[in-house]
Amino acid sequence: MNTPSLKGQVHEEIEKIFRTLLPRNGLAVREEQVTLCHIMLDALLKNNIALCDAGVGIGKTYAYLTGCILLRKNAPHSAVGSLPVVVSTSSIALQDAIIEEYIPFLSRIFLENHIIQKPIRAIVRKGKERFVCDVRLAQRLEAVKDKKKNIEQLEALLSLRTYHDLDAVTGLSGFDRRQVCVPKFCEKSCQQRSLCRYHQYLKEAKSAEISIQICNHNYLLADAAHRLQALHPLLNDYQALVIDEAHKLPDAARQMYGQSLSAEDFREICDLLAKEKHILAAQQLNEKFSALMRSMCRDEPPEEDRRTAFVLTPDRITALRDCLFLLRQTQKQLAPYLPRWISYRLGAAENILNLFFTMDRKYILYIQYDRAGTPSLCAASREIPKQLNQALWLKNIPAILTSGTLMAGGSFDRPQKIMGLSENQRVENFIAASPFNYEENCLLYIPDSPLNVQIGSEKEVEYLAEQICRLVEAAHGHTLVLFTSYALMGAVYNQVKDRLPFPLLEVWRHSSDMIHKFKHSNNAVLFAAGSCWEGVDFPGDMVSSLIIVRLPFSVPNPLSEAEREQYPSLQDYIRAVIIPDMQVKLRQGFGRAIRTETDTCVISILDHRAAPGERYHQAVLEALPNLRITRKIKEVEEFIRAKKSSDYFLS
Repeated sequence: MNTPSLKGQVHEEIEKIFRTLLPRNGLAVREEQVTLCHIMLDALLKNNIALCDAGVGIGKTYAYLTGCILLRKNAPHSAVGSLPVVVSTSSIALQDAIIEEYIPFLSRIFLENHIIQKPIRAIVRKGKERFVCDVRLAQRLEAVKDKKKNIEQLEALLSLRTYHDLDAVTGLSGFDRRQVCVPKFCEKSCQQRSLCRYHQYLKEAKSAEISIQICNHNYLLADAAHRLQALHPLLNDYQALVIDEAHKLPDAARQMYGQSLSAEDFREICDLLAKEKHILAAQQLNEKFSALMRSMCRDEPPEEDRRTAFVLTPDRITALRDCLFLLRQTQKQLAPYLPRWISYRLGAAENILNLFFTMDRKYILYIQYDRAGTPSLCAASREIPKQLNQALWLKNIPAILTSGTLMAGGSFDRPQKIMGLSENQRVENFIAASPFNYEENCLLYIPDSPLNVQIGSEKEVEYLAEQICRLVEAAHGHTLVLFTSYALMGAVYNQVKDRLPFPLLEVWRHSSDMIHKFKHSNNAVLFAAGSCWEGVDFPGDMVSSLIIVRLPFSVPNPLSEAEREQYPSLQDYIRAVIIPDMQVKLRQGFGRAIRTETDTCVISILDHRAAPGERYHQAVLEALPNLRITRKIKEVEEFIRAKKSSDYFLS
């Protein structure tokens, strides 16, 4: 496979694909994309691990899919060559796009031009809880047959007779979803096992005809955990790995290698016991766990989701001891009578409570409070880089990790460290800059530092409201305002809501309806925080003004405090962790501004710490592409007038 002639032939095919075949089918030639595909394929051929920071508009998905298809094509007869490739993503939206758009498009073109002989077949792999159990669906439909039920929820439930993928159905209640999904332990004695749609799906997934398996990062890590424990793998054996949206891999690892127990989790356990007719056991467990939750409640609910280090106070010691004693007693007494999956839930609850009772130092122990003040017990692993290394990088399988925000400040040091790649000799890095003309199509506005305005003060809210109103008027609406705090967002919203002549919308958690409404408004203003910093697409004139209210520094929490302990001084920690993490988040927010070659936008950063001469000015410039900078609102107005057509101002 690695002979010079064959390697040269494969790279010639890349040139033909990206310079001739894809342009014939409507795609532009992008030099950065061609180079990226060459780099990615080389890494796969050399059995390396390539970290590729690919800017917006490059088309990295086409690059790595083409590289993977050519890899399989040129090693079809070896044992390894017949294995599929795994593509892991963070979002369902990207998985859907790969399976429904990218792969059919490439498959058609490659077949028509005899690059491949058979269509490319791919499948999305998900956890069993994402699929319908036909037996449980029949039971649920029978249970609601003569009951009054929300029409939308009932229609969603009935549609599951056609759709077996729960993610394909909207309007399904969380309760119904839990009642009809495939259980954690699927009994082999089930009479429908050979006929049910879930097992038909598994049979298809194991087919040798599947050349690309698509999953999310959690599923990838769950498969790796199965392999390390010598359990049955979730994924088929694979010859290469692509991790798209790779900046999200550490978050997935924190979930996978951490543990949590919420009031809702325990309530579900008690409900399951009650459903199995163990009413007294359910009541007793509920009573003890409620006492544990009360020992962690705060006097006042926090304004935001908050993490607080867990402290083992006397009342918590008592509550934990009582819970653990009762859990162990319940498992022992009911073991002969409980289904395996309920016993598993009881054992998992016991394990995490024991971590807190013993104050296990392998974990960072903390309490997560939601906005209602409801606590959850959370344990985060202190060894995530080591665990990722063992799970993924020691397999001797080539890998591509790519994202539009993988590096920080021109360096890959931070992502390599948190992903367990710092000492790996197979790692190579590559930066593919966005082809967009930011200097021509963007203007960066950073106002003069205001006098006597402290972060968190009333004066700051007034200052921000004034700046936002002037910028919105300059852009004639069409504005996305990104906040790092919901509390600050609410305070500024109250200041500006009666001052703007344009529709003003607020996005709170999971408010997809507001995002949809904003996209279909001609000149609205959207206040947003949280998840809207990334993964939301606003092409065209929709966002012609992007306002970043504060630099997106992480709020101190038990996880960051534990990482801080690894550095000799606070300044070392700020340079190695705080600033790079801020730069990544800033790049993610900036990415909401320009989505196509023809988009034009003003980006405003209102945080005085970003101003010239201030502490983080240089760090901001390092995170962003080269841009023209202004400190005058008048130049913002002139830029908008120069870049927008007359129709823009008529809406």
